[in-house]
Parts: sequence; structure tokens; C-alpha cells
Amino acid sequence: MLRHSGGRPADPRRVRLFVLLGAVAAVIVLPLAVASAGPAGDGGPAGVPGPGDGRAAPGSDDGRAAAPEPTRSPLRLGVGLATAARCGPELSSPDGVEAQTCVLTQGRETWARAYYRNATGDELNAALTLLAPAGRTVRMHCAVDGGDEPGVCETPRGLTAGETAAYTAVAEFARSAGRGPLLLRSGSNSTQP
Repeated sequence: MLRHSGGRPADPRRVRLFVLLGAVAAVIVLPLAVASAGPAGDGGPAGVPGPGDGRAAPGSDDGRAAAPEPTRSPLRLGVGLATAARCGPELSSPDGVEAQTCVLTQGRETWARAYYRNATGDELNAALTLLAPAGRTVRMHCAVDGGDEPGVCETPRGLTAGETAAYTAVAEFARSAGRGPLLLRSGSNSTQP
């Protein structure tokens, strides 16, 4: 048989205790739920080969069919990985090419990325070169559409060797198949256009 407490009001101290325990449980559970969602991705725009999608960009001259898979870095800040970027100025040519070139570092990996916009109306070739310490270089060739949409060209990620300040990147934009002069050269450490 159930017994009734006789209509006594609840003890205010007990109510406060339950409210406090609920708040503490919410503070503990919320960060765990966010962390279990996983790190934020860096897939890049659709259709552009990303650093970890296993595809080499068209025209890469390294002779391999696919870029090596990057390794995950144990260095995490918050939910995702921290990425440091050293970028040169945004440059533009009279012909209608705009670009900015950066050296990116995430965990123990470093790579180059060029952001561009091609308003020439012609397809162009972009050559992006990452210059690393000890004379090591990585070069990626990217086809640049003739539309006015922004795009990205980047080298594969590689393990950082030495100081990240010793890395530089250069992007060069020219007419397709060598039918014209160099239209724009953009560097990660450029100080003037």
C-alpha cells in the first residue's frame, strides 16, 4: 500500500540541491556531446581536390595518381585542429586575374594554397610551388576556369621540416598551353604588388 506524506511541502534546500545537480550535469554533458561530434573538416569547395580526399589535382607533375593521405595531428584546440596561415597580399593583374597565396600549417603538416579569381574569360594554367627548407620544393599545376568564380589551388600536405617561417609559396598564372605571357605572380611573402 502506498503511503502519502500527508501534504507536507518540499524542503527548499532539497529542491535547490536537485536544481544544482541538474545544472552541473548539463555543464559536464554538453562539452562531451560536442567533442563526440568530431573535428571540423577542411574539405574545401566542392569539386576542388582537397588535402585529404586522396585525389591529385589535374596536371600534377609528380607522376602519381593520388596524393598521399595526411596523418591526423594530435594537436587540437577546441573542437577542430588549429591552422596557422601566412599569406601575402591580395594581388591583381590588369588582365583580370586576382590571387592571394598562403603557407598553411596544421599540427605537423605544412602546405601551400592559392586563392584566385579569373575574370579574363580564358582558361588559364596555375603553377603553385611550395619552397621548403633545405631546397625541397613541391609543385602543383591547376587548371583555372574562364569564369569569374573564386577558386583554390593547393599542394599536398607534407610533414613540416624545420621552422614554418622558412616556408614560402609562389603561384604563377599564365595562358593555357603556353600561348601567352605570365599574367600574375603571387607570393606568400610578397610585400608589394
